[in-house]
Amino acid sequence: MTEDTTKAGYAAGTTWTPVVREPTPETRALERFHPNGTWTGTVEPGGMGVGSPAMDATGRARCEWIIDGLWLSCDFEQDQYVGGKKVLTWKARWIAGWDPVAGEYRAVGVDSNGASFIFGGKIVGESLVMESLSESPVKLRFTWNASDPRAIRWKNEISVSRGAYRLIEEYVIAPER
Repeated sequence: MTEDTTKAGYAAGTTWTPVVREPTPETRALERFHPNGTWTGTVEPGGMGVGSPAMDATGRARCEWIIDGLWLSCDFEQDQYVGGKKVLTWKARWIAGWDPVAGEYRAVGVDSNGASFIFGGKIVGESLVMESLSESPVKLRFTWNASDPRAIRWKNEISVSRGAYRLIEEYVIAPER
């Protein structure tokens, strides 16, 4: 081993062994919370910003396993309505999986609002709970409850400056059969 590799943190006399990751039961557990399907639900008044009205919403998800089945990649699209009139279509890409180094679920996402986010989380009973990991005073918490696999309940909550979480939006996802 050269002096450069020893300085880089490798102990003298050690050899590198490649690590080939395969999907674990933790990885596959995500599938029940992220089905291909459609949803309906509501956005709370103020949920899309100060002064925003209550909205009805319909959406759709397309998810597929990527990178040798280690990560679930989902495209989300949602139409939002005020008084029956469509006011916008929101889109997002969400990639989630089990991070064995962190020992928790991790997800990254980007959306049509120009936002990017990183989440960490865990499965608690019948729910997957993911919370944003940034240093921002604004925190998001997403919860999927799959106690009824035909009607998965999802909610998005927000906390500002470490205050209590409040509901932004809530949906019932109907998986495709």
